[in-house]
Amino acid sequence: MIKRDDLRNIAIIAHVDHGKTTLVDAMLKQAGTFRENQQVDERVMDNNDIEKERGITILSKNTSLMYKDVKINLVDTPGHADFGGEVERVLKMVDGVLVLVDAFEGCMPQTRFVLKKALGLNLKPIIVINKIDRPNARPYEVVDEVLELFLDLNATEEQFESPVVFASGRAGYASRTADVREGDMTDLFDMILEAVEAPEGEDEEGLQFLISNIDYDEYVGTMALGRVERGTLKVGQSVAVCSKDGSTRSARIGKIYQFDGLGRKEVDTAKVGDIVNISGLGKINIGETVCDTECIEPLPFVEIDEPTLSMTFSVNNSPFAGQDGDYVTSRHLRDRLFKEMETNVSLKVEETDSADAFKVSGRGELHLSVLIETMRREGYEFQVSKPEVITKVENGKVVEPVELLIVDVPSEYEGVVIEKLSERKAVMQNMGPGSTGYTRLEFTIPSRGLVGYRSQLLTDTRGNGIMNHMINGYEEYKGEISSRSRGSLVAFETGTSVTYGLFNAQERGSLFIGAGVDVYMGMVVGENARVDDVEVNVCKKKHVTNTRASGSDDALRLTPHIEMSLEQCIEFIADDELLEVTPNHLRLRKKILDNTLRAKARNKK
Repeated sequence: MIKRDDLRNIAIIAHVDHGKTTLVDAMLKQAGTFRENQQVDERVMDNNDIEKERGITILSKNTSLMYKDVKINLVDTPGHADFGGEVERVLKMVDGVLVLVDAFEGCMPQTRFVLKKALGLNLKPIIVINKIDRPNARPYEVVDEVLELFLDLNATEEQFESPVVFASGRAGYASRTADVREGDMTDLFDMILEAVEAPEGEDEEGLQFLISNIDYDEYVGTMALGRVERGTLKVGQSVAVCSKDGSTRSARIGKIYQFDGLGRKEVDTAKVGDIVNISGLGKINIGETVCDTECIEPLPFVEIDEPTLSMTFSVNNSPFAGQDGDYVTSRHLRDRLFKEMETNVSLKVEETDSADAFKVSGRGELHLSVLIETMRREGYEFQVSKPEVITKVENGKVVEPVELLIVDVPSEYEGVVIEKLSERKAVMQNMGPGSTGYTRLEFTIPSRGLVGYRSQLLTDTRGNGIMNHMINGYEEYKGEISSRSRGSLVAFETGTSVTYGLFNAQERGSLFIGAGVDVYMGMVVGENARVDDVEVNVCKKKHVTNTRASGSDDALRLTPHIEMSLEQCIEFIADDELLEVTPNHLRLRKKILDNTLRAKARNKK
């Protein structure tokens, strides 16, 4: 048995936007990871385009730093509940967690979710109260909230006595008291060395290496990321790869890479506690164990929570299909979705009766929308259906996922928010003061009740409402929830939209397109002010005559149209509609494009 006093493995977990990635920036800079004259972006760990644009962490990332001759392996994790699968699997690699909580907002839904997972794995927490320099910060009250959360989650006495550090990631200082407003991260580094246990294990026994993630390098191919739990890993070593179904196969270790700052360095061996990337294993899956050929003992993998929402991804069959995308066939779509499932452990992909359609299940709207956005940027072209909540049967009763919803709204909008959420089968659990002029409302609500609600909340609160939610278990089916209260404006014919046709159409409701846009019959071009769908001819041109009348030929003024984001489109889709996704366009459309056939189908119902 050896104890690695020269190593600490730790993950940073928190609710979205509580400052994890900014804190990692400060830790890396002060540990000397970057040269003095090196230009470094903000949130350096958020290195993919979608993460930078949205300002959120989507994928777990590994990095390392040196402090007092001790190597600290850091894992930056997502803070949004939809990406909880990224957090669950990386917790198997670490011995401790920094539980980051905003000094003003306090404990939020994802704080509870990730802390529950960490405590369940018996990890050592360090409570970090971040943003203590924020106006109206209440650090000591937030510490009490965190300790109450520890009690709710049945933490052990040792976990309950977790140390507390007060910090400002943006200003780059940390302290054991909340009144400090300058300094550096020394207190946080020291606390990590004191509170997080050094990895230990049997180095003379057979190898055990648990695969927690899959990486890819254009030179060495697919690589497995994980931690050496037992034994020693060597380049060229013959190993057995144990699958989750119980089967094993032989492989040979190609290259071994350790994390060195933001990069990787090649090494010949890895010992107990090391987090490394290895190549040479061929086709691998997250959760598999790499063992010594003479001692095959697979490790248990953390249980990943089930998906709650599904959408149908299908081949694009609109009149404009194939104009934008590089990958448009069912084979392309199938290969890409099943490849995603290898690394996205909380995603599930199933074949359907149709060879052109696949059922994709994920943790929530954001989880699926990020996949859709990633695929369209890669050149894929496809269609998606309205999201549907996944129900299951327990003890002869249909149960559905229920979420804990926290809404912060200006006090004058409390009534309308409570009214709209009650229509969606929400049940209020708590109501109390939030920040100045705001009220914090807590509800339990069926997951399907949240589909399309974010835009409704922004409308009802004039853009001032803030909502956060997370899965809170399963409850008996709550009954029907009324869907969208407004219909669609549907293009009557194929052509190019013109100002004259749009001017007449805008009297019916809100438009999604402007002039000069190519449209096809059955495409949704706006939202009707009433509940029914209405066909509009946005391609209609004014007849040219020799007659002129004073005033009638003035320039037509169009109301600015609504630019729909991907999330807004997904929320807007009705049961009989699809969203056409291409690299350059998002088009809402009816499943049945032909006006006559659509009318016949409606009459049959």
